[in-house]
Amino acid sequence: MTWYSEDFIKKIPKTDLHLHLDGSLRIPTLIELAKQHKVDLPSYTEEGLRNLVFKKSYNNLDEYLKGFAYTCAVMRDEESIERISYELALDCFEEGVRYIEVRFAPQLLMTDSLGFEEIVRAADKGLKRARDEINKKIPSDEPEFDFGIIICAMRYCNENFSPFYRQFFNLLKFSNPKEKIILASLEAAKAAVYLRKNTDIQVVGFDIAGSEYGNPADRHTESYKYIHENFLHKTVHAGEAFGPESIFLAITALHADRIGHGLFLFDESMITSEEILDKKKYIEDLVNYIADRRITIEVCLSSNLQTVPKIDHISKHSLKKMLENKLSVTFCTDNRLVSSTTVSNELKLALDNFPIYQRQLKDIIIYGFKRSFYYQPYTKKREYVRKVINYYEKIEKSMIG
Repeated sequence: MTWYSEDFIKKIPKTDLHLHLDGSLRIPTLIELAKQHKVDLPSYTEEGLRNLVFKKSYNNLDEYLKGFAYTCAVMRDEESIERISYELALDCFEEGVRYIEVRFAPQLLMTDSLGFEEIVRAADKGLKRARDEINKKIPSDEPEFDFGIIICAMRYCNENFSPFYRQFFNLLKFSNPKEKIILASLEAAKAAVYLRKNTDIQVVGFDIAGSEYGNPADRHTESYKYIHENFLHKTVHAGEAFGPESIFLAITALHADRIGHGLFLFDESMITSEEILDKKKYIEDLVNYIADRRITIEVCLSSNLQTVPKIDHISKHSLKKMLENKLSVTFCTDNRLVSSTTVSNELKLALDNFPIYQRQLKDIIIYGFKRSFYYQPYTKKREYVRKVINYYEKIEKSMIG
């Protein structure tokens, strides 16, 4: 007999710190906007899109990412971005999520008539509208709903990624493809810092996303140096499709505060450097470094199961070793649409398959709030976290005892 119920999981306050805006649309909204913007879809029914694009499983990460071509295509105007952001916040709150960090790459959405700041402001506007509506209805003793925006650069990009990249790559005629990726990343980093310092848009962090294998994180060293020197938080997709060395680069070269996925942290077979002679010791040192500095891993169970066929059962997921090594983890959706999931689903998946006990779950949930890139000053964050703890304990006492 389990100590938790689905109702308990839904009611406790939760975070989603790894949440892609362009991977979390409502399907009816995607269909409606596609018709409005004359974007061709493989199907114009929810069932058809679930069968053809947003599937239960994928052959690999690159196939998983193909659906973003359709979602990004309907997000190239301010009204659509605002609507999608607004609906996402409402959907998250509906399942008990009280704090989200929404990430996306504005450069994928830019056009001749739609700039970086306009895109991020539209998302911010939609999220704020939802937040204000939600918080008017919340009792004063409950934690308010809030959000932050994480700006993504792309690990890899070319002229086919978006109208912006086409123009950008064509303008830099004398730079090689690698140099163009570096420069595009740095431009995104500078934009993120500018928005944080000069506007009221709730930009809280920076990330690199996209195809990991063959696209090392240290290409983005200059971008993260700029972010680091300007006091913006840093997370990095790492260990999702490559091994421990990718995570090592994220925390040493890019100063990552959190790691997105970290799936292959413990996988010796994915270490490729001939200079690493003792692979077991290398991983032990890396794990201890992460644990000692409380670098939080944004765990996305459903997404990992869908994109890595060799994990044919959830019991093989590295979450088990993360918990055994007392690493700081937080459960996230990655993409609510593409992975057909919610935070509540992710929590249930973890609780049903791993030995997570009552006190341990509370610590994991609270640490999601503590390791968030909360927009307000630290003193306000402490007050907010205390409110979350009090509310969690109130639900726990009434439902579990």
